[in-house]
Amino acid sequence: MSTKTYFTLFFLVIMTSCTVFTKAIPQPKREFRGVWIATVANIDWPKNGADAVAKQKEDYLNILDYYNKLHFNAVIVQIRTAGDAFYPSAYAPWSRFLTGTEGEAKEDHPDLLSWMILEAHKRGFEFHAWLNPYRATFDENIEVLSASHDYFQHPEWMLKYGKKNYYNPGLPKVQNHLAAIIKETLDNYDIDAIHFDDYFYPYKIKGEIFQDSLAYRTYARPNQSVDNWRRANIDSLVKKVHATIKSTKPWVQFGISPFGVWKNNNTDPKGSDTRAGQTTYEDLYADPILWMEKGWIDYLAPQIYWSLEYPPASHRKLIKWWGGQPKLTNLYVGNGVYKIRNNADKAWKKKKEVPNQLKLSRQTSNIDGNIFFSAKSLMQDHKDVVNYMKRKYYRNIALPPTSMDVQNHDPFKTLITDFTETKEAIAFNIDASDITVHFALIYRIRKKDNSVVLTNKKPIAKVYLNAENKHRILKREFQNKKHIALTFADRYERESEPIVVHLKYDQKR
Repeated sequence: MSTKTYFTLFFLVIMTSCTVFTKAIPQPKREFRGVWIATVANIDWPKNGADAVAKQKEDYLNILDYYNKLHFNAVIVQIRTAGDAFYPSAYAPWSRFLTGTEGEAKEDHPDLLSWMILEAHKRGFEFHAWLNPYRATFDENIEVLSASHDYFQHPEWMLKYGKKNYYNPGLPKVQNHLAAIIKETLDNYDIDAIHFDDYFYPYKIKGEIFQDSLAYRTYARPNQSVDNWRRANIDSLVKKVHATIKSTKPWVQFGISPFGVWKNNNTDPKGSDTRAGQTTYEDLYADPILWMEKGWIDYLAPQIYWSLEYPPASHRKLIKWWGGQPKLTNLYVGNGVYKIRNNADKAWKKKKEVPNQLKLSRQTSNIDGNIFFSAKSLMQDHKDVVNYMKRKYYRNIALPPTSMDVQNHDPFKTLITDFTETKEAIAFNIDASDITVHFALIYRIRKKDNSVVLTNKKPIAKVYLNAENKHRILKREFQNKKHIALTFADRYERESEPIVVHLKYDQKR
């Protein structure tokens, strides 16, 4: 064999080895990994409102378990779609998308939402309650509505636009009504966040007028333009909801997911280098930049549902634009995974389109994670995309970010008492002063460690702790590790100082 041939073969072997053993991209310890579970029109869940409760539970758990295996840490579940509710409410009828018939509860399980939240928490997820505030009806089939629906109870609140009816955002009574709905949800359910999507004033329909002129004449300030008045109405609701949340349960976050383009730079030089047909500021009358500046939200998740190089609205350019805004709140990216191999843009046919979007998010310093729309999209036949994404980006557990107002906290101290170890589990009490502990986090450590610093370590498990005094963790959560450190996360997702535990694994029952 000639020297030239030898070195050629050697080079090929080295290159092949590097390809095969390429390391996974380093993962941050904290990163938001969320998925929207859309219930309107039974997009994701339940598959049919008429399904038995047992079938609905099975389908819901299938979604949770699927995303748990992908190491997601939050579910954003739609609990109000169009003037309805997925829970018993004094302000809205039962949703037909849950019960089959609007206004009628399922006899065998009148309140599924409490169970849904608990099952999410058991798997380490945050549960974000997603409400659509302004959409009152989904279509023109008014006959399916309950007599208790606001369409009949408060027709003066309704404005028809296109084929849907909307709550008039310009009416103070509507704003108070929506704030009361939020308060009811907070009072009755152990949620981690309130979440709004991009539906504020409706997307514009050519040739149609949104008939809110009477409210404008009644409530607008002197010399206030209709556009500024409409934006002020949305601002007022956002401010009111934020105040309602923080005065009721201050640890509950408020997140909004607006349309991905604030303004195009051909109408405002501060806008993005895009040519979107509609924008969130000028057409939907929503101003998320102001909400960040005022501190009215805990996170923003613009829906950047286009491919990386899509000419009118490039995902790459929009990531750069949003990431370049002042860091005033947590910022997540909404990714349109429903377009995978289901869109005229050929970029969505590529296995690495979504993974490369995740890579870009991680490379942009002000971006703290991603949310996928919608749940069923990855559960379809896209195993190659999912497997690649998990191997490269979601190999390990990640903790959700804390909201910015508590990010500079000092780790709180805990003490575990009455510790016992059996063959199957450990049990203990927690003394954490005034801190309400929500999850236990488990880290692998070395045998000789009696104290540890976990700054760059990632947990191997996250375990939900109920409100009982005596906590119990099954040893299977420790993945056969004898030497672990325990930390505890409170309702703000703040992490305590670690406690070292050396297990025996030889205890009898």
